[in-house]
Amino acid sequence: MDPMAQRRIVVVGHGAAGLCAALSAVEAARERGIDIHVSIVDRAPEAACGGGSRWSPSNIRMLSPDAMEPGFVNTIVAQSGGRADRAYFERLAAEAPATARWLQAKGIEFHTPPYYLAKGPARIQPVGGIGSLYATLARLAKTAGIEFIYESGLRGLLVDDGRVTGVEIGPAPSVLRADAVVLASGGFEGNADMLRQHFGPGAEDLRPISPGTAFDNGGGIRAALQAGARRSGDWNGMHAEPVDARSHASAPVVLVYPYGIVVDRGGHRFFDEGAGLMHETWEKLAREIHFALPGRIAYAILDAALLDIPEYGRAIRSEIPPVRADSIPELAAQLGIPAAALVETVGAYNAACSGDSTLFDETRADGLASAPGLSPPKSNWARPLVRAPFLAWPLVGAIAYTFGGIATDADARVLGGDGPIRGLYAAGEITGHFHGTAPNAVAMLRALVFGRIAGRNAILSA
Repeated sequence: MDPMAQRRIVVVGHGAAGLCAALSAVEAARERGIDIHVSIVDRAPEAACGGGSRWSPSNIRMLSPDAMEPGFVNTIVAQSGGRADRAYFERLAAEAPATARWLQAKGIEFHTPPYYLAKGPARIQPVGGIGSLYATLARLAKTAGIEFIYESGLRGLLVDDGRVTGVEIGPAPSVLRADAVVLASGGFEGNADMLRQHFGPGAEDLRPISPGTAFDNGGGIRAALQAGARRSGDWNGMHAEPVDARSHASAPVVLVYPYGIVVDRGGHRFFDEGAGLMHETWEKLAREIHFALPGRIAYAILDAALLDIPEYGRAIRSEIPPVRADSIPELAAQLGIPAAALVETVGAYNAACSGDSTLFDETRADGLASAPGLSPPKSNWARPLVRAPFLAWPLVGAIAYTFGGIATDADARVLGGDGPIRGLYAAGEITGHFHGTAPNAVAMLRALVFGRIAGRNAILSA
């Protein structure tokens, strides 16, 4: 290639990974005196683009902007049942502090937020609240001269002699030639057919957890597979969360359920609410609600003891107050649950809460278990529901992101059957790499780190 010729990079996807890739590519080119043109393509309109990033609190699994938590890689590999790509997560851990400094240099500040109620993995968060990180990256990309093309989904990749040379986009077919392409278009939580194929009947009706989630239709995954990319990640895996059925807000999670009981619309328990910390049980609960319960709805039932927990509201993002009642029969009537069944369920649960309630500790798995014979059992936080007002939230399962995607290496190169596909990079959710259950606060971290790597390497190989 003529060293003086302009290099063209196309980034597919306007979320955190895509924005980091575009900014990184521009910076790498300028450092080397390379003339560059970067285009970001997104199938959503400008007002709705950004995937989940635009509505995310951007929790990042780090002790501080300068340090990862000890044992991070081993923890992730163990959580995956040994299926995770160690080299990928080692690179993630090694590059995370430099990526945080890179973001700080752009004016993004971090703080250590409280972790709901229970103690969870270390994490940092950008100052400014939900969507602040995305908004800053989007603003910087626009001032950097990056071209934005909205409402133009990816139709396919152009491949010439084994090298990706551009993209075909739509809705009216058009071609963008490129020296390298970065795929950062998310998973397939917005594709009814793919959801049904990989999660079974009914999956197509899963509620997207944010407005942007619905635009992740798997187009980047399908295009990469058609170009010869290998699959990666758990294709039956997804991150789902229990949210308030009444709310239309983004991610209106209700995560106080471990401190009470959860019942179906018949008034019966079906789930060990205290099986683990919230982030260890929320995916299972959300999936059971959607795939196993009549009406795909459940109800978290608590009593006034919840109100005694300091800052209990940190675990509730719904803007709608709970249903309140002075008695369990009255609560059942308001929820439309058979009163006799709910009274019987609460009575059996209360009778099994024979432990010392002074041992209750919302910040950890406290070992306060129900007596033998309760089915399902309650492994922690088992204290009786006896104090009015009684509180309830209706819950449905909402999908946040999928785990199945395309294989990439530690340099963000997309891998085919014979090694890296030349000219093709990927970052974020599209790359798979997750197995079993989502590693807490890692989704945004890997989007930022590997987005930056992908953009830089796209320039170096172009």
